[in-house]
Amino acid sequence: MKATFYEGNKTIRIGECQPVAPKAGEVQIAVSYAGICGTDLHLYLGHMDRRVTFPQTLGHEMSGVVHAVGEGVTHVSVGEPVTVMPLDPCGDCPACHAGHNHICQNLKFLGIETPGAFQSYWTVPAFTVLPLPKGMSMEHGAMIEPLAVACHDVRIGEVKAGEYAVVLGGGPIGTLIALVAREAGAKVLVSEINPYRLELLKELGLETINPKEQDLLAYVQQQTAGAGADVVFEVTSSSVGAEVMTQLPRTRGRIVVVAIFSEPVKVDLFRFFWRELKLAGARVYEREDFDQAIALAASGKLPLDQIITDIYPLEDLEKGLKQMESGGKVMKILLRCSADE
Repeated sequence: MKATFYEGNKTIRIGECQPVAPKAGEVQIAVSYAGICGTDLHLYLGHMDRRVTFPQTLGHEMSGVVHAVGEGVTHVSVGEPVTVMPLDPCGDCPACHAGHNHICQNLKFLGIETPGAFQSYWTVPAFTVLPLPKGMSMEHGAMIEPLAVACHDVRIGEVKAGEYAVVLGGGPIGTLIALVAREAGAKVLVSEINPYRLELLKELGLETINPKEQDLLAYVQQQTAGAGADVVFEVTSSSVGAEVMTQLPRTRGRIVVVAIFSEPVKVDLFRFFWRELKLAGARVYEREDFDQAIALAASGKLPLDQIITDIYPLEDLEKGLKQMESGGKVMKILLRCSADE
């Protein structure tokens, strides 16, 4: 039984997992697979150390099997395949009282403020545990959390059938947004500069453009008869992305900011005024997004296997993080976490 521990300063230690017996209202999960998220990379690079108690076990995209349940837990049982919606809201702040507990003002995110899934056994609050359909592969189960992010983003973007959507950034989340928007009936264009990801996106049947080689704005204007995109998703975290996102929408078009900007960037507010644009932020997900993600994954309509580019043993977490940092031939990396592996 193994566990990983982030100790700061780009240091990952591999140690023994110390299973925590579930108390009342808790579930202990034998973790099968866990995905390495861009947030995990930000943590590894030290960008979020203020939120971490060292040493910390990271990870929040996962699938597993219920190993034990605490008193009062009835919605899942031992042996059942599950995933986790890793949000622990306070329930008592203005956001929670307004029904927005996914963006609780005192939110604890499992795998950041509390121990995460990069270990053989993970004990979590029972309300975070969601059953997976029987027959779903555990690899696909580990993709539910990022897929729920995409479902939330597309819902916030109010994407409708027949609309033209542009996704700026073709990483794992941008790719999933494009696939979910396509399932909603939109025509989707993904803007990406990484040659490996561009090729993979094409294999997934998505229309792509490399803005370093082709004029993105001119192309969207041509494709929309001069109107512009109905909705634009900014998933690059770049100043260039923040600049171009206002140039692409039609009059009264929508922009959804998905990426995390750690520093303020210039945004063309005149364009918002001139075209009456709408801007929305999209952070994490709500329960309905997880439900949709599970249904989509179970339907077999999404090419999730092609998005999973590598599967490593848990001990290779640092290898996976460095591969992601290099920005090379990678989309989604999963870790095998099971004590049986």
